[in-house]
Amino acid sequence: MFKNFIQKKIEGYVRKYVAKHKPKIVLVTGSVGKTSTKLAIATVLSEKYRVRVHEGNYNTHMSVPLGILGIAYPENIRSVFQWLTVRNAAKKRIKAKESDCDVIVQELGTDQPGDIAHFGTYLHGDVAVVTAVSPEHMEFFKTIDEVAKEELEVSNFSDLTAINRDDVDGKFAELITNPEIDTYGLGGVAEYRFLIENEKLGLIKGRLITPSTSDIEVELNVASESGVKAAVAAGFVAERLELDPEEITAGLAKITPPPGRMNILRGQKGSTIIDDSYNSSPLAVEAALEALYKLEVPQRIAVLGDMNELGEVSAAEHEKIGKLCSSSLLNWVVTIGEQSEKYLAPAAKNNGCQVKSFKDPISAGVFVHTVLENSAVVLFKGSQNGVFSEEAIKPILHDTADEKYLVRQSPDWLAKKANQFERFK
Repeated sequence: MFKNFIQKKIEGYVRKYVAKHKPKIVLVTGSVGKTSTKLAIATVLSEKYRVRVHEGNYNTHMSVPLGILGIAYPENIRSVFQWLTVRNAAKKRIKAKESDCDVIVQELGTDQPGDIAHFGTYLHGDVAVVTAVSPEHMEFFKTIDEVAKEELEVSNFSDLTAINRDDVDGKFAELITNPEIDTYGLGGVAEYRFLIENEKLGLIKGRLITPSTSDIEVELNVASESGVKAAVAAGFVAERLELDPEEITAGLAKITPPPGRMNILRGQKGSTIIDDSYNSSPLAVEAALEALYKLEVPQRIAVLGDMNELGEVSAAEHEKIGKLCSSSLLNWVVTIGEQSEKYLAPAAKNNGCQVKSFKDPISAGVFVHTVLENSAVVLFKGSQNGVFSEEAIKPILHDTADEKYLVRQSPDWLAKKANQFERFK
């Protein structure tokens, strides 16, 4: 009851704040890639506007209103005193003579049907972006069609929506009732697309193509096509919010991947680490493996942890990833977690891959250290609870000081990991 009361109050504060200060609101939904896309959009828009964006994933019913208002989430959500502090901060935001931002970029998350629609009861997007539709929280979404209906719901309370044509199946168009739709991606049929002309690890050069401007030459500091798609979404939003081509070009060049999302780190023996450890889903793993396979290096290692919250399709989805593991392109497949050991590992072995499975991330990282060769590239991918594949990175980091670039390194997160893994203590 207390939580519901607080939620309704802060949603009411958002209504009052938006009604008074009238910021432009950009909403981002999707099965994967929300945070990277949100931050890419905010980076580009900052070339012209004062932008409010939370670097973390404030995307729940309790945290979204605070993200909109620019207020920190209470450390103790049961503390009446801390919520009173939130209330006072919200009222101060509302009463201010002038807003401290022009645009708010906010991601919206979902755990079950109806979550996205609820945001529409107090939010209205000037622009929305749907990054992907793929299996997620399948214990609640029984079919991919239900996932699509949920993620595309944002279009019903937004003036204009951009949909990633590469990662949202066209058949879901029938679920959209708002006709104000554009598409983006790498494909040749999207209205907003990117033509890759040259790429190496961490740098992709090419041209952003839009319906209304000349091609924009861009250098992107990203490591994968997923990073490029986030940049294209940013270009779309920037053009719709009236940035000129020079501002868009400058902003796109400043995009960098956030921690744990295809971030490039230095490893031992001159190796390169692709840190994609923030979270995991079938679509994201496939994209990460494709990025790894493109690299001409003497050794490729994929450290793949369980993909959580897949419900009844978990076995099939883990097996599919195992089938994507190629013995000609991977020297080792290292798994973390029960689902990966049970379903992914056997499929990879059937493809001729060398496979080693572990229950915890530290043991996996120690093993990778023993087989690591000079100038190797190692991909780390996995969900959070029960996996925490960022901890597998530590044994092969070039410098322990670089641990600050890993996700979930706060004392609270480290304590949670210690409770889950004996090896971590």
